This record gives sequence, structure tokens and C-alpha cells, in this order.
Amino acid sequence: MQISRLTIGQELNPLLVVDNFVPEPQSLVDFAAGQQFLANSPYYPGLRAAAPAAYRQFMLQSLQDTLIEYFELPASSLKFSVCHLSLVTTPPAQLKLLQRIPHFDTTEKHALAAVHYLFQGNQGGTAFYRHRKTGFECIDQSRTKEYYRSLESENHGPDLPKVTDGYIQSDTPLFEQIAQQPGVFNRLIVYRRHLLHSGMITKETSLSADPRLGRLTISSFIDPL
Repeated sequence: MQISRLTIGQELNPLLVVDNFVPEPQSLVDFAAGQQFLANSPYYPGLRAAAPAAYRQFMLQSLQDTLIEYFELPASSLKFSVCHLSLVTTPPAQLKLLQRIPHFDTTEKHALAAVHYLFQGNQGGTAFYRHRKTGFECIDQSRTKEYYRSLESENHGPDLPKVTDGYIQSDTPLFEQIAQQPGVFNRLIVYRRHLLHSGMITKETSLSADPRLGRLTISSFIDPL
């Protein structure tokens, strides 16, 4: 493993990047190829299946102390609330509005998200954003009302992303891209779930439902125990 400790934006939120995360990444692709993927979320633009239990154990054995230290978590151990094999499959023209703008997963500061890239080639990574009107890069409880109020005020304006815009690619009139992490085979990234972020889905991204061809990742939510 090669671990890099980075920060994002003006608010200096931590980002952990781990290259060569697992010793045999192709075995996870082979495992995924034998699973049944289902659409189980109204927000995720694709299909999911459960990741193997051994994967969760490996991550905690390998990174638990590092995560607790770097993200300053008030815990001595961690747990998974979500751990999915994931494939982006939704065509850009079929996206809902909330899938065309950056999102945050929770307002809880100590909740983490991890994305493990298991695809080959240039299929996009993960980008992080600042909301221009509020200047927010992350959304905690103290910012929720102002952020939603600002989004509502922009709902009927000329800058609202259109269906034809598809997946967010970079800067827009409403959001500024402040960082991006390319999707590299067997790279894991970990960040706080209250950051505004989005998957980078480009014209080169395969929307195949075949794990050997599509944009396969393992997406995890990790919380203090």
C-alpha cells in the first residue's frame, strides 16, 4: 500500500488516498462477475451487490488506526454501515435533478465514505465541490437550513442543470470543482461523508452492467463504533 494524506479546498477537509490497496484486486472483479446486481437506491445511478465480508475485515485490519488518527474520530474502533459493489449504469439523459449536482451523504462530521476503484482505463474518479452561493464545501447541521434554502432559490433560475447536461463534469454556474481524484485501478479514497462530492462520469465511462467492463467500485460507509 501507498498512503497519501491530502486536504481539500479552503476548508482543508482531509482526504486519504491509498494506492495498491488490496494484494489481488482482480479477485474482487472476478467475485463481482458472479453476483446479482440490483437497483436498490433512488439516488445511486446504477446497480449494487453486497461486497464480501472478508473485504470489510481487510479494510479495518489495514486502515482502522490510520482512519481514526487522520480523521480525528472519537472512537477506538470502526464499523461499516454500507459496503456495496457498485456499477454506474444510468444514461445521462435519464438522470434526476439530484443526480446532476453534487451531493452529501450525511451532516455527521465523523462519518466516512470510501470508494475503491476496480475498473480499467479512463472511466472517471471522484470530484469535490464548493457551492458558489453559500461558499460551503461541506454540509453539517449548522449549515443545512441555509444550504437547502439556497438550493431552493436556485431551483427555477437559468443556472439549474438541464437534463441534457447529464453528469456534472467540472465547474458549473452553481458549483465550483475544488478537487478531483482520478479513478485508478486498485486505488481507495476515503473522505468525510458531509463533503459535497460526485462521481466523475465522462463520455469515456462505460455504463455496462458487466463488472468486467463497467465502472466497478466498492462503495463503503464507515462509522465510529
